[in-house]
Amino acid sequence: MSAGKAFKVLVTHPEVPQEGIDLLKENCEIIQVQSVPTNRAELLEKIRGVDGVLWGGHQPLNAEALDAAGPQLKSISTMSAGIDYVDVPEVKRRKIPLGHTPTVLNTAVADLAVGLLIAASRRFHEGRKKIDNDQWENYHLNWLLGQDIRDSTVGFYGFGGIGQAIAKRLSGFDIDKVLYTTRRRVHKEIEEEFNAKKVDFDTLLAESDFIVIASPLTKDTQGVFNATAFNKMKQTAVLINIARGKIVNQDDLYEALKSNRIFSAGLDVTDPEPLSPTDKLLTLDNAVVLPHIGSATKRTRADMSTIAAHNVLRGLAGEPMLSPAY
Repeated sequence: MSAGKAFKVLVTHPEVPQEGIDLLKENCEIIQVQSVPTNRAELLEKIRGVDGVLWGGHQPLNAEALDAAGPQLKSISTMSAGIDYVDVPEVKRRKIPLGHTPTVLNTAVADLAVGLLIAASRRFHEGRKKIDNDQWENYHLNWLLGQDIRDSTVGFYGFGGIGQAIAKRLSGFDIDKVLYTTRRRVHKEIEEEFNAKKVDFDTLLAESDFIVIASPLTKDTQGVFNATAFNKMKQTAVLINIARGKIVNQDDLYEALKSNRIFSAGLDVTDPEPLSPTDKLLTLDNAVVLPHIGSATKRTRADMSTIAAHNVLRGLAGEPMLSPAY
């Protein structure tokens, strides 16, 4: 180990923004995985003997990786909000502190969610296809009519930091009220700020004009948006998912959109990712699909790497992490 560098830290992706790496470099020797997409063998080779890891991709972080690292590993942080690719119980069992970077991406994801909501409700994708196919039928008075956001009821499945950041932006569109379904009720002040009310899932489905999925992926949330759920939604409803693709049963969503059981959907996340270019979902006029770019702004990614680096450094120093996962 180079003189004066107390710890060895693995950065698992070559494109982790420099801001985080520079922070780590001050006190640590840095080893970096160079392959894109990540070569698992290279990762397992380079993780050997390190003290900390800045986990920069969505590779499985599991017993295999932890075993390869060895017992001296004492600090890990992901560079993401969602940690469904991490075997959290396994990391916990080994008493290794784990950090992630949730709050820093709220703003970028919320901005994108509002963009998707407008695009899906006002038929941006379908309209663009009309131009491409020389079907600009401006002689109709009721052509490409969309759904209004004004005076609407917006339902949130999950109402944490990202959900609240989206609600804050939508309040500028003069929505009527917010409904939300969560395990725990949010603070009364937050309910008052957004005119929000906690309701059960069936009520959320039945009464919302827009439904925004903003919950983590867990065994309880996986596949809850299925045919049964879509059949309880308004026919004019717009579904937005900026959380995880697997929360939605995509085959059922395809049927609901194709049969106009619901009005439209805007998705930044799919199952699987990447989605095949021949996926049937992409044939629909009323599905706006993006390639999981919710947090993809330069500033947000730099902030994510900085917080992940701080998490790793604090874990190495035996201090509480800035943003612990548990």
